Amino acid sequence: MKKVFILDTNVLLHSAAALESFEDNIVVIPMPVVEELDKFKKNQDELGRNARRVVRRIDTLREKSAKAGGPKLFEGIPMENAANGKEAGTLIVALDVPLEKSNLNAADPSYADNRILAIAEDILKKTKAKDPAVKVSIVSKDLNMRLRADALGLEVEDYKKESIKYEKLFTGVDKCVLSDADMDDFLSGKAVDIPADREFYPNEFLNLSDESNTKKAVGFIRNKKIVKPYHLPEDTVWNIKPRSQEQRMALQLLLDPSIQVVTLVGRAGSGKTFLALAAALQAVKKEKLYDRILVTRPIVPMGNDIGYLPGSKDEKMALWMQPIFDNLSVLLRTEKTKDDSAVRRQINEMQHMGLLSLEALTYIRGRSIPNEFVIIDEAQNLTPHEVKTVLSRAGENTKMILTGDPDQIDNPYLNADTNGLSYAAEHLKDVDIHGHITLMKSERSNLAAAAAKYL
Repeated sequence: MKKVFILDTNVLLHSAAALESFEDNIVVIPMPVVEELDKFKKNQDELGRNARRVVRRIDTLREKSAKAGGPKLFEGIPMENAANGKEAGTLIVALDVPLEKSNLNAADPSYADNRILAIAEDILKKTKAKDPAVKVSIVSKDLNMRLRADALGLEVEDYKKESIKYEKLFTGVDKCVLSDADMDDFLSGKAVDIPADREFYPNEFLNLSDESNTKKAVGFIRNKKIVKPYHLPEDTVWNIKPRSQEQRMALQLLLDPSIQVVTLVGRAGSGKTFLALAAALQAVKKEKLYDRILVTRPIVPMGNDIGYLPGSKDEKMALWMQPIFDNLSVLLRTEKTKDDSAVRRQINEMQHMGLLSLEALTYIRGRSIPNEFVIIDEAQNLTPHEVKTVLSRAGENTKMILTGDPDQIDNPYLNADTNGLSYAAEHLKDVDIHGHITLMKSERSNLAAAAAKYL
């Protein structure tokens, strides 16, 4: 039985593909949503691009239906998403309904959400009159919209197509019991076969034990074999030592040129950005594996935005990139370079020589980025589509690092299940060139660890 899905504006702004993601069901776009898309379409950001894509797609479907002598938008036009033996869905643009005829008769009619809810009530009433078994649901990424819809007795849900279960997110580490013979072979330096009853992902780490649980080791999946992880010389990278096994695992992924995309998920203070920058300095300045380091992060404020910032692009970016400067200052501080001014001169010199570039994510679309070590910090504030856009910029011999904490999301329409970082970590786990580690322990300070754990 076909279902009716009424889409909120934020769903289409989150992903333009949402328009045709409901299989053979009926998708309803309320008129207030069309009006809101019109307001966003002039924006030169991801929201504006998605708004334009949705509007163009609706118009294309409208024109094809008109040329074929088919129905109009308010009647329901066919889409082109037929797949897996199912027919195409139907798209309807629903006209406004007077609020006086709904349960929102005392609500403000100038507020788009009120008009959308009134339309949804009207559709539910008319649909149930024809067939009480048909499901009618509002799809919205706005938590407040979902609460109001539920209070009105309307079925409501989040857009789930690009979501994962964060509590079941791939961690990059698993356990495995080897036979005594295989454990002896492994400890002697040989690659051993994966047990027949187990399956693991490429570049996954394993906490190994033998059948008697007397011998333990750490293994690594490479070419469908269990091998010893690559050990760092003296266990240091750019003069820093990892403080935990998880950090050692992360550094192996970060320094392995064959692994082209790494996702690092972890709580505040676990060292995600710090480790990525240390590996970047090692790979670019010492090992000369890449031409330069490119660091970028989404411009999403944690609290109320402070408005427009004065100065050039670099001056505006300085505030957003301060966390990067903080980490670089620690990494570049040596016995010879102790004071902040000397460290800052070294950073400026790296930028002047083209070894380091700090850019806003806004300017990455359309670019091709070859031979660079790219760090996308705070990637939990990106949508899955934005992460796809960023990763698709990679040229030959470019390594992409995504870091972030899905428990600290500032984007109002994302959560731990729907953000681009979690999505990438889960959906790339089968890919040979991807590696992932979830860092559980905060190493910044005892206070930072306590805050991350208890607050």
